[in-house]
Amino acid sequence: MAVSDRYSGYSWLPVEQRQVCWAHLRRDFQDMVDRDDKGAWIGAALLGHIRPMFRWWRQLRDGQMIRPRFQVRMRTVERRVRTDLALGSMCASDKTAGVCAELIKLEPALWTFVREPGVELTNNRAERAIRPAVLWRKGSFGTHSEFGSRFVERILSVVASLKQQGRNALDFLVAAIRSYRAGQPSPSLLPAA
Repeated sequence: MAVSDRYSGYSWLPVEQRQVCWAHLRRDFQDMVDRDDKGAWIGAALLGHIRPMFRWWRQLRDGQMIRPRFQVRMRTVERRVRTDLALGSMCASDKTAGVCAELIKLEPALWTFVREPGVELTNNRAERAIRPAVLWRKGSFGTHSEFGSRFVERILSVVASLKQQGRNALDFLVAAIRSYRAGQPSPSLLPAA
């Protein structure tokens, strides 16, 4: 199951195999409000519906609510969001209407986390994992060679993988260099079994 934003690069995936990130949607709904046009009320209504959803999700995730109860509560949220998206798709704000129409097409991907245990509500974990690469790219002016690009993609992948495993990147790199110099196999990037 892929948890993602609404980027068109994910459109090849069937909506039944996706979960649209609600953190991104919350920002989209806030943008509707901030435009302060004839679609602002739709953004406000949608934000109001998802506030309890996030609260209930945390309770489910933390074991304070069982999934069947969560699913029952979410039926009301799903119905209200569906209704407001339909209204929003016909509103006088072109931007708001466009976002709402797109979300109607993606509707099954809005609620995968309700149906499928283990599917996250947001892609925040993935976004946190790539944040160092994004910051590097913004602050470094990129690379100027194919070799430099390969080095950066590999070192950033190694560091992110090790961080997820709670392993020290410097220790790993020292061990890799020592192994290379000694003609021995390099250490594994895979988690210890």
